[in-house]
Amino acid sequence: MKPQKIEKKAKKKIGIALLLALIIALITFYFTKEITYTLIAGIAVTVLLIIYLFMKEKLKESDRIQKMEEVFPDFIELVSSNLRAGMTIDKAILFSSRREFYPLDQEIVALGKEIITGKEITRSLSSLAERIKSEKITKTINIIITGIKAGGNVAVLLEETAKNMRERQFVEKKAASNVLMYVIFIAFAVGVGAPALFALSTVLVSVLSKILSSLPAVDTTAQFAFTLTKVNISVNFVTAISLLSLSFSTLLASMLMGLVQKGEEKAGLKYAPPLLLCALIIYFIIRLSLAGYFSQLIG
Repeated sequence: MKPQKIEKKAKKKIGIALLLALIIALITFYFTKEITYTLIAGIAVTVLLIIYLFMKEKLKESDRIQKMEEVFPDFIELVSSNLRAGMTIDKAILFSSRREFYPLDQEIVALGKEIITGKEITRSLSSLAERIKSEKITKTINIIITGIKAGGNVAVLLEETAKNMRERQFVEKKAASNVLMYVIFIAFAVGVGAPALFALSTVLVSVLSKILSSLPAVDTTAQFAFTLTKVNISVNFVTAISLLSLSFSTLLASMLMGLVQKGEEKAGLKYAPPLLLCALIIYFIIRLSLAGYFSQLIG
């Protein structure tokens, strides 16, 4: 991609992030009528979006590596078949390049060219591992290099390695399906449960403040086991704390979902924006609904 297109795309993302932060700030100001809380909410959302945009490129690279890991067993098995058919190692690698192996096909072509130009196969495979930057593929290539140096049958070695990689991928997918309920529970707790509780607390503070302000003054000289005459927490403060808590809890929850599902915290950052949007929508809907219900109830 050209630098001008990259710069234009980055500016567009920053503009969208600032626009979303402005919308959240305006919503906060509509409910709180306080500049301080509005600035806090706007800054918090901006920071979260900047973190998300910063990590998005890393997520793309991680997805690219994951795609190569998924097709790598097919690639080395195809190389093994070509070797059994009587091809040399360089031709076996070049003829194993397929479009369905994207983005691994580009690395396969580069590997084949290095071998054709006279570079030692073990060094070429090491260079391939360095370019891909995948721990799984690096370990597999190291096994292949060890087998080549030991003088073993490369075709058999590649076939067995492909079989072991597929078995490992099957176990990982099975483990991911087993923890799916945990991911759903985390998403529900942060995206639905937490906004509902925060909305309820905000409305309760508002209702209690109205009820207590309408009560007659209490004789302070009288002895009571328990008295409640005033709520010292303002509605604006509760609203600001709710928005901040929802913002950071969705970020942490998305990272936890990535850790549980993929084994990497950064893999879950893609869930942060939709989770935050869902939490905010539910928060304001429940808040408005409860506020209207209690206003009719207490007059």
